[in-house]
Amino acid sequence: MNATAPVFAGLALLLAGPAPALLSRATWPYRTPRAALVLWQAIALAAVLSAFGSGLAIAAELLVPGPDGRPTTSPTREIDALGLPLWLAYVLVFALTLMVGARLVFSIVRVAVHTRRRRARHRMLVDLLDQSGPRRHAHDIRVLAATEPIAYCLPGLRRRVVLSEGTLTKMDGPEITAIVSHERSHLRARHDLVLEAFTAVHEAFPRVVRSKAALGSVKLLIELLADDSAVKVTGPTPLARALVACAKSTAPQGALAAGGPTTLIRVQRLGDRVNGGDVRIATAAYLGSMAILVVPTLAVAVPWLVELSRLFGH
Repeated sequence: MNATAPVFAGLALLLAGPAPALLSRATWPYRTPRAALVLWQAIALAAVLSAFGSGLAIAAELLVPGPDGRPTTSPTREIDALGLPLWLAYVLVFALTLMVGARLVFSIVRVAVHTRRRRARHRMLVDLLDQSGPRRHAHDIRVLAATEPIAYCLPGLRRRVVLSEGTLTKMDGPEITAIVSHERSHLRARHDLVLEAFTAVHEAFPRVVRSKAALGSVKLLIELLADDSAVKVTGPTPLARALVACAKSTAPQGALAAGGPTTLIRVQRLGDRVNGGDVRIATAAYLGSMAILVVPTLAVAVPWLVELSRLFGH
């Protein structure tokens, strides 16, 4: 069991930093965004589980047998059995694990509360400033009095698709349909929850080991998924034109905008017609996701549980 904690810790560090950095440079996710998103989720979950697994393995090492053979939590006996340097190292790693766990819980609550507060305030504003009037064709669409093309959505129970006057005047019918379909795809799939989870995991790990690439890559992937959904409705050309028109538009925090810095990549992808995907690549990504979650559990967690059971069985 002595190797369990280092293996878990090394796996957590690998999945929190180098692995996301390597995956973010790959181009195959553009062809299979759904499978790539599953792989990203598997990496994030495995990183968290590995970090906790390291802490649990350390905790088991600190439970040295007492005089009666039963596990004891006496620091003096632990130091006598392990030696002071090793005991201090174990306590430090265990404390870091607890810190990651506490930061994860705090991040989940903070991101969820702050995001929903911002959305509620902005939803109230767009409802008050709505200029659609009798032109409204759907209960979830709001129109703002802005000349530049703007399109974004506000997820939640009272979801909104927000457009500008510039969007309605500068785009034709198919382009408006494409951009609305794109935003509604975000709302149906609840892509906001995926982003919240990745944001919480990103903030939970110490800055020196986490990768900035993960969050940006996941944001791009959910935009690609929404693009694919819109293409099924209008085809790639109207969507590409709509994305170019909204490229410089911005959205408030907590909203999902149609444009942004990834517009060029997305338009090029629509032109290349790669959104049909690749079955072999997708299958490999799904299998890789399963392996990332299952293999470490079987190779590391099971032997540790057997050893822990033996320790408590004395």
